[in-house]
Amino acid sequence: MLVSELNKLSEEELISLIKKDHNIFYFIKNPSEKVQIEAVKSHGKIIAYINNPNDKVQLAAVKFNGLIIKYINDPSEKVQLEAVKKNGASLKYIKNPSEKVQLEAVKKSGYAIQYIKNPSEKIQLEVVQSRGHFIQHIKNPSEKVQLAAVKKNAHSIQYIKNPSEKVQIEAVKQNIDLLEYIPNPCEKVKEILLQEDNFILDPTPNSLEYIENI
Repeated sequence: MLVSELNKLSEEELISLIKKDHNIFYFIKNPSEKVQIEAVKSHGKIIAYINNPNDKVQLAAVKFNGLIIKYINDPSEKVQLEAVKKNGASLKYIKNPSEKVQLEAVKKSGYAIQYIKNPSEKIQLEVVQSRGHFIQHIKNPSEKVQLAAVKKNAHSIQYIKNPSEKVQIEAVKQNIDLLEYIPNPCEKVKEILLQEDNFILDPTPNSLEYIENI
C-alpha cells in the first residue's frame, strides 16, 4: 500500500493494520491519540518516534514494558509509578524519583535500591524486610535497618561492616555458626555462645576453636 493511500484510511482501519504489523505506524502522518496508543501497545519503543506523547500514550507504553520509560522525556509521577510497578529496574531511567516512586520500585524488586542515591530509612527497611541480604546494596545502614535485615535472614550479617552489639546478638541467637562473620564479637556475644547448651554439648566444627582464640 502506498503511503498516500495509507493516510487516507480511517482511524479504525489504521488501528486494524497496526494490530497486524506495528511497523505501519512509521508511515502514518499525524497519527491520532488512539492510533498512537495502539502502536505503543503493540511495540512500546515506538513512543520514541512520537512527538510529545500525552500521558495516556505514555502509560500505554510503560504498561507494555516499564523500561520503555527511558524513551520518555519528563514523565509524570503517574507514568513513573506505572513503569516501576511493571519493572522495578525502570527506576534506573528516572531522574529524581519521589520517595513514592522509589518505594514502588523496591516493592517490585529489591535490587532497584541500587539505583537510589541516599535512600531513606523507610526505603531501606522495605528492602531488607523483603530479603535481608539486600542490605549489601545499602551504604551505611542504620542499626534499625541492620536489625531488620538479620531478623529476616541472619546470614545477612556477613554483609554488615562493624555490626552493633544488638545486631551481633540477634544473628548468633539464630545461628551460632554466624560467629565467623563477626571479626570482633562483643562480650555479650561471647557470653551467649558459652551459655548455649547446644554449643557446649555439640559444638559446631571450628566454632569452639574460634571462640577459644578470641
